[in-house]
Formats: sequence, structure tokens, C-alpha cells
Amino acid sequence: MLDSTFLIWLYKVSSYVFRFYEISLVIYIFSSWFPMARNNFIIKFLEDICEPYLSLFRRILPPVAGVDFSPILAIITLGFLERIIYSIIFGVSIF
Repeated sequence: MLDSTFLIWLYKVSSYVFRFYEISLVIYIFSSWFPMARNNFIIKFLEDICEPYLSLFRRILPPVAGVDFSPILAIITLGFLERIIYSIIFGVSIF
């Protein structure tokens, strides 16, 4: 059986990783509204970490009338993935 302090630490670390990635996705998505921000090194970093994940959902849900709905699906899927990982690690129900 795993120690409870290790499980708490594991929960906190995984929670921080998921929050960082969610915030990174949101910032990257909003940066698309500002074309001049594309030259910023922070946005280039966000593009490097977010675009591979978003491209998976762009294949499933292509843009409709110039509007890309795939980031919504990507964020929802990330939340489900987080719940599934927590349920596996901690042995609790997903919902």
C-alpha cells in the first residue's frame, strides 16, 4: 500500500501539471486573436507544447465557417483524462 503523504504529493504534482497545461492551452488559444503576438518567444513555446495536442482534435473536428471548435473538445477531453488518471491512481470512482 502506498503511503498517504506520497499520494497527496502525487495528487498535487499531477494537479499542477494539468492546471499548467489547461492554462497554457487557453493562453495559446487567445493568442490566436492577436497575430502580432506570434513572434513572442512565450507564444512560440506554447505553440510547441499545445499544437501537437490540438492537432489531434483538429483532425476529428475541422473548423466550421472559419471557427475552430477543436480547443473546446481538447479542454473537455483533458478534464476527462485527469479524472481517469485520478481514479486509477487513487482507486475512486470517476464521477
